[in-house]
Amino acid sequence: MKLQGLLLLLIPFISLSAEAQSLGIPALNISGGADDGQTYSVTLEVLALMTVLTLLPAILLMMTSFTRIIIVLAILRQAIGTVSTPSNQVILGLALFLTLFIMTPVLQQVNEQALQPYMQEQVSAFEALERATQPFKTFMLAQTRETDIQMFADIAGVESIESPQATPLRLLLPAFVTSELKTAFQIGFLIFIPFVIIDLVVASVLMSMGMMMLSPLIISLPFKLMLFVLVDGWSLIMGTLASSFLVS
Repeated sequence: MKLQGLLLLLIPFISLSAEAQSLGIPALNISGGADDGQTYSVTLEVLALMTVLTLLPAILLMMTSFTRIIIVLAILRQAIGTVSTPSNQVILGLALFLTLFIMTPVLQQVNEQALQPYMQEQVSAFEALERATQPFKTFMLAQTRETDIQMFADIAGVESIESPQATPLRLLLPAFVTSELKTAFQIGFLIFIPFVIIDLVVASVLMSMGMMMLSPLIISLPFKLMLFVLVDGWSLIMGTLASSFLVS
């Protein structure tokens, strides 16, 4: 599955290479130098391709559920009050594996509709890329608010869009990220409320006892951890995040 996913990610770049070859653009220029030597130079097309490859991970993360998950987990850690527990590596790992779980149906559609026909030489690289884009667009449209799409359409000067599937990626991508940020902060706000209540109760008790020099965070942290464990917080958080995408 990892190999198939890697091949799928390389489809647009393979197509760019094929297009460059059809236009007669060499990837490496060889010219004669001094003393019967040779000099080598890389064309701008290859440099542009390498630049796109460096941006590819960020682009893919912005097209999946990763943004919402990582923000909610970070807010949860802040709400509990544990600054570095779980560590950043653990949170990133949880976000990546949960993203893979949520995006599996989309990846299966891409594999069946685009990757396998392309590997069997039934479709061209450009057609495979177009087919691979459709499942991602369907996923993003289900999570994107119409108001966000309309906002970016107004900024770009796009008057009308024939259908949701006809929404250009240059509009859908920023609208999807904007909607994900808003949804993530809404979930984070709901997570924060019970922990803030515990902090307020502990602070009030300490003030009434005259223990003003003792930090309320030190006393409230065990109670917040106990509450989170008793309600099976990790299961609730993971289940809620997953269902928030699968139900939509």
